[in-house]
Amino acid sequence: MSAAANDMNAIKPTDNGYKETENSSNDPKDGDIVDPWNVVSNSQSGIDYDKLIDRFGSSKIDEKLLTKFESVIQKPVHHLIRRGIFFSHRDMYEILKRHEQRKPFYIYTGRGPSSGALHMGHLIPFMMTKWLQETFNVPLVIQLTDDEKFFWKDLTVEKAQQLAIENAKDIIALGFDPDKTFIFANFQYIGQCPAFYQNITRVQKNVTFNQVKGIFGFGNSDCIGKISFPAIQAAPSFSSSFPDIFGNQKDIACLVPCAIDQDPFSV
Repeated sequence: MSAAANDMNAIKPTDNGYKETENSSNDPKDGDIVDPWNVVSNSQSGIDYDKLIDRFGSSKIDEKLLTKFESVIQKPVHHLIRRGIFFSHRDMYEILKRHEQRKPFYIYTGRGPSSGALHMGHLIPFMMTKWLQETFNVPLVIQLTDDEKFFWKDLTVEKAQQLAIENAKDIIALGFDPDKTFIFANFQYIGQCPAFYQNITRVQKNVTFNQVKGIFGFGNSDCIGKISFPAIQAAPSFSSSFPDIFGNQKDIACLVPCAIDQDPFSV
C-alpha cells in the first residue's frame, strides 16, 4: 500500500526512489525478476520478499504500524493485513495521520483487463480496497488499463475495450459504494478529460527514458507505447486528474492498494 503526494510540481527526474538504473526491479544479480509484467524466481523457495522490500525501498508492515492502524480505526485490521498477505507500505503513517486530523484523501487502484473474468488472485486486492473504502469512508477511483493490455498482449483495441467492460462488471459485483466509486477505462476517459491527459504529460516530461528503462526493464525492441505507459498509470494518483470529483483541489493525498510489482508506478 502506497500513499502518494499530489503536488505535480514536486515531480522532478531525481525525485523518485529509483535513481537512474539503481533499484531496478529486474536485477539479474538478485535472481528474482519482479516487475508489473513478469514475476520469476530462480529459487525453489520462491520470491524473497524481504529482499524485494529492500530493493524497492518500501517499508515492512510491522506490529508497530498494525497497533497504530487499529488505534486510529478503532477496530481490528483486515485479516489479510494481520496475516501478512499485505506486507509492505509507503507512508501509511501519513494516511493514518490525515484520517485522525479529518483531512481528505482518496483511494486509487486498478486492473489490467487481460481476460474476460476475474479469478480469486485478481479479486483479493479489490477485497482489500473495499475494506479500506468502508473503513475510511473515502472516494475511490478504479482505473481499467485497456490501453496497457493493447500494448502488451495480442489484442485489438476493440477487444481490450470489451475486456475492460467485462472486468468492470466483476468489480462492481463486489459491492463498492456507488456514491463514492468511479470506475473508468483509459481508452474512453483520457479523451474526455483534458486535466487527466495534462497530468500524464507532466509526468512524461519529468521522467527520463533512462529512469523508465532502469525501473521497468524496457528494451530496444519494445514499442514506444510501453515506454510512455507508466505515466498513464501514475496520473490517477493526483487528485487534479479528476476535476469532476475533486474540483480544483490539488493537494488531496492518495492511498494506493496494489501488489508490490506495481509499486514503481506510485513512487
